[in-house]
Amino acid sequence: MTRFDRAGITLLLQTDRFGRELHFYKEVGSTSLIAQELGRKGEGEGTAVVADAQTAGLGRAGKSWFSPPGVNLYLSVVLRPPVLAREATLLSLVGAVATTEAMRREGALAFIKWPNDVLIGGRKVAGILAEADFRGEHIDFVALGIGVNLNVSRAVLKKGLGKVAEGATSLKEALGKEVDRTRFAASLLSQLEAWYQRYLQGGRDLILRAWLERSMMMGRRVEVKINGRTLTGIVWGLDDYGLLLLRTDKGRVETITTGEVRFLD
Repeated sequence: MTRFDRAGITLLLQTDRFGRELHFYKEVGSTSLIAQELGRKGEGEGTAVVADAQTAGLGRAGKSWFSPPGVNLYLSVVLRPPVLAREATLLSLVGAVATTEAMRREGALAFIKWPNDVLIGGRKVAGILAEADFRGEHIDFVALGIGVNLNVSRAVLKKGLGKVAEGATSLKEALGKEVDRTRFAASLLSQLEAWYQRYLQGGRDLILRAWLERSMMMGRRVEVKINGRTLTGIVWGLDDYGLLLLRTDKGRVETITTGEVRFLD
């Protein structure tokens, strides 16, 4: 196994910009919060933050991300896309596609679940969080955070997550072998850079197609909980900005901006 530190990751990088400016920590509160601070200070695009452990990892909707030391990858990257603010949600899709591709290159059959999860065998193995700052109608920067369960054991997941651990897994559990964290970090940064450039060059249609091709959502019957309201129906697709389209049991197609999705089939 390659040593997991700044020098080890940098040695394996095959990117032009992503990760070339790399901040590595043994332990932080949140790589996402540090990336946001760096973004506000004017750090360049591709600046990355990696930690061996987080004490206050950020998940979606204010939830925490379980971040034990020595086993997983906690990564955030500063992006400065020259696009309008309403396209900020598409950066989460870029992150999900890149993460899925990095896992498939390891030999795992990973799929995307809206809005920000990557699953293997129906269990969550990674999460993506895009936090944006805006300048007028445009994006100033996005801190794209990715947490990946690489080598965490089933016992540690159960101890840290309790009953929720039933819906979680790791790449090691899926593959039956340990994953080199340093090599995976370099691979993920390469995939992120490649898919980010494809998005900038090909526009939102390209990244929407890429997301749908790697998703397990289309045509599935789901339940969506939104602010105390529950909807059931069939996933119809995504709108132009990555929001979920749900054909409800009442026959209406509703645009879902946020919510908890559960498969019913």
